[in-house]
Amino acid sequence: MRESYRDKRNRQVRIGREKNEKEDRRKDDRRQDDRRRNDRRSENRSIDFTNRRKEDRRQDERRTGDRRIENIKEEKSYEDIVAGRNAVLELLKSGKDINKIFVERGEKHGSINEIIAKSKDAKLVLVEVDKTKLDFMAENHQGVVAVVPPFNYCEIEDILEVAKERKEDPFVLVLDGIEDPHNLGSIIRTAETAGVHGIIIPKRRNVAVNSTVVKVSTGATTYMKIARVNNINETIKKLKESGLWMIGTDSEAETEYYNQDLKGPLAIIIGSEGSGMSKLVKENADILISIPMKGEITSLNASVSAGIVIYEAVKQRG
Repeated sequence: MRESYRDKRNRQVRIGREKNEKEDRRKDDRRQDDRRRNDRRSENRSIDFTNRRKEDRRQDERRTGDRRIENIKEEKSYEDIVAGRNAVLELLKSGKDINKIFVERGEKHGSINEIIAKSKDAKLVLVEVDKTKLDFMAENHQGVVAVVPPFNYCEIEDILEVAKERKEDPFVLVLDGIEDPHNLGSIIRTAETAGVHGIIIPKRRNVAVNSTVVKVSTGATTYMKIARVNNINETIKKLKESGLWMIGTDSEAETEYYNQDLKGPLAIIIGSEGSGMSKLVKENADILISIPMKGEITSLNASVSAGIVIYEAVKQRG
């Protein structure tokens, strides 16, 4: 059957419409593919940007951490500090090495102005900082902290040489197991004011000279000869060979301190706060003396005991 002109025309229109629809679908698919590709690119760019930001942040943290480590290394390299106005002032007067002085930022009153003036005269590095930095460095700093090299311990011979230079009989203090820095600081302060030629401490079971000791001593560590030894008993034997009498303090001793002759070359031994002198040190002492106790409390603070006996010796020695 022959196709009519109208049917032919309708068929051509339908084919054309189907072609257009297919073309439109292809275009839509292409646009959707392009949109997906663009979305992926945008997402990748966003991820790259985020990753870059994270990497930048990590690098900043690393740089900050490195700076912190360098600052810590710098402070650690000095190893010691002197805090408090009196202690720093005495340090400046002594002329000893000072690496840097930190003062609290803000209005200045009293002796802090003298510290600043002396620091400038000595051409020292003077840095103004916030109170929080000083709080981190030391307690009770009174607005000033000096960073100094590690404490310079001396030899036993240096202590005996001081006595020789003063043309006096050696007057030495031996500390056996003083673990409280406040006690050590107080003992050093008392010994310096009493004219003791030097103090000997063991490396073990005894606090070293640190910032707390220096502050409590109010700068007396600047002037006092202090030796730090490996073996306190060997040191006692060495002092005996140099002609010193070893006087140990013991609560059970029969001889009371004011009845003992404390003139001539001598070393007074002060034991630890809790248990006193160790057994071997007590055995190596030439004489044991006690401080009488009249009350219910049967012991004294180590620094108080030291002060009582030291000034009895001062009185007797004239």
